[in-house]
Amino acid sequence: MNELRKPFLLVAIVLIALVVLVELGSSLILGGAPAGDALQDQATSLGVELGGDVGNVEQPPGRAITYMAMVDGILLYTVLLIGLSLIIPEKVQARAQGVTTLIGSIILIIVGIILLIIAFIELLVMVSLLFAVPFGTIAYLALWGSFPRGDAAVLLSLLMFLKLAACVFLVLAQQRFLAMKGLVLLILTSLVCNILIAFLHGFVPIIVVSIVDDIAAIIIAIIAIVWAIVLLVLSIPAIIAMLRLGAGTDLQAPAPAAVGEKLAS
Repeated sequence: MNELRKPFLLVAIVLIALVVLVELGSSLILGGAPAGDALQDQATSLGVELGGDVGNVEQPPGRAITYMAMVDGILLYTVLLIGLSLIIPEKVQARAQGVTTLIGSIILIIVGIILLIIAFIELLVMVSLLFAVPFGTIAYLALWGSFPRGDAAVLLSLLMFLKLAACVFLVLAQQRFLAMKGLVLLILTSLVCNILIAFLHGFVPIIVVSIVDDIAAIIIAIIAIVWAIVLLVLSIPAIIAMLRLGAGTDLQAPAPAAVGEKLAS
């Protein structure tokens, strides 16, 4: 029961990697479809007359699904560390993980903050335009009045399936993964983000889906930043131990626990 079944772990890693790739490519999968007819219908329901040709208006791809790649990227990194621990000596991986985790977490924090600011500014613009009747509303409808909600729902369902399948293969690989509170919490965070986006997309009228999608993106960016800070904190002991060894002040010190092990535990 305690034996690690490597093929199942490998499949879980591949599935999580697919999740991240799909999320990163979601902006190419979603959007781009003609939205002129839907836009005209929504404008009519609001009593707004659209001037000019709306036939070239396209559906926006949204941000929330793409932003999920930050959270699932952390999950992929954690599971990869668990896999690498099988082939890399403990001392080497503990110190190497400290450096890579420190650099990666700093980069993720910076990227997360930038994406958070972009989504927040876009949200302010959308809300301001929507309530600036009539010309601001017309501009909002032209840019964000239609959203590929059906395509997004299909994509979110695929992502949820891949995530649940990865969870099953992780359990099949080693039942003790269920006792790793950090890993379980990270997986639950990923699933909750998926559910949050799906719920918000289906909860509001289609003309404001772009707004709630941006709200979801902001929430997910904050969650990713928090997890990145956790990674940063967990990398510090390994970095300190490595510096002590480099200075020759603690040559007999045991290798610190690997970052992946501490994050998952």
